[in-house]
Amino acid sequence: MQTRILQIDEQSLETSKQLILTGSPVAFPTETVYGLGANAFDTEAVERIFEIKGRPSDNPLIVHVHKDYDIGSLVSYIPEYAEKLAVEFLPGPLTMVYKSRNKVSPAVSCGLDTLAVRVPSHEGAQRFLKYVSLPIAAPSANLSKHVSPVTAEHVYADLNGKIEVILDGGKCCGGIESTVLDCTGEIPVVLRSGLITREMIAATVGDCAEYAFKEGETARSPGMKYKHYSPNCQTEMYAFEERDKAVGLYKEKNSQGVNAFIMCDESTAKLINVEKTLILGKTEREVAANLYYKLREGEKKAQLIIAIAPQKQDGIMAGVMNRLAKACKKV
Repeated sequence: MQTRILQIDEQSLETSKQLILTGSPVAFPTETVYGLGANAFDTEAVERIFEIKGRPSDNPLIVHVHKDYDIGSLVSYIPEYAEKLAVEFLPGPLTMVYKSRNKVSPAVSCGLDTLAVRVPSHEGAQRFLKYVSLPIAAPSANLSKHVSPVTAEHVYADLNGKIEVILDGGKCCGGIESTVLDCTGEIPVVLRSGLITREMIAATVGDCAEYAFKEGETARSPGMKYKHYSPNCQTEMYAFEERDKAVGLYKEKNSQGVNAFIMCDESTAKLINVEKTLILGKTEREVAANLYYKLREGEKKAQLIIAIAPQKQDGIMAGVMNRLAKACKKV
């Protein structure tokens, strides 16, 4: 199979629609990461996504729809606080989980009675979703456990020969996956942190809890259960307070001939003052936007990436830490 990267225009959208309608997945951009999308009503097409990625069959998917899609046709109840959040944050990097009407394939939610729905803000995603006029089930467009893709070239590196079309929408500006919010209870509960923070949600609707996943439980959201986001090289991770240990390991490994880089934010880079760094940026949003890009860059340059966690770990940095910890998780 030949994989093509196509600019988003009427011709590529028509090609993508025909692929979707015939059960073939298409990679498309969002403001967070690139997604690998299939018709959410088509069980064989949804199962094909799991097969292409090597994704565990108990890791649920998110359904993506355009901004004018009737979400009520897919879910049984939308609480008042979810309506307020939709007004405030959608389209945008927020996924909301509702009780499902069981209209889409059961493969989307891996047997759960809920459905995760997202309305991406990326213009290219909106054009694609509007053109196909179907709910599109989509995880990130990469091989399972590898670093999520934030460019069309990242998708191509993982999925060349496995899919026919990658719609090129440029580098994703968000950089980490959407916040996932359980909207099935009396108050919203964060299942996965992202760019829409718990604090932002609470400020909008008055309250917001955070779910703590326990090993052995059924995953209620993507990104909860398994090792994710990992580069194809060795990784180590240190707390900000352990940065001297990180520098010590960096010097030791390089003296032994191991090509080691330190990955950190700009302020930490100034404190440690080493030569080989992967600098994530200065602000929270810059760090989030560059995390996967730098992990992908690092796996090409380094044999070992030594990550130093940011000093600030609330707000958007909570989402960054969630990804960083999984990227460096030992298995």
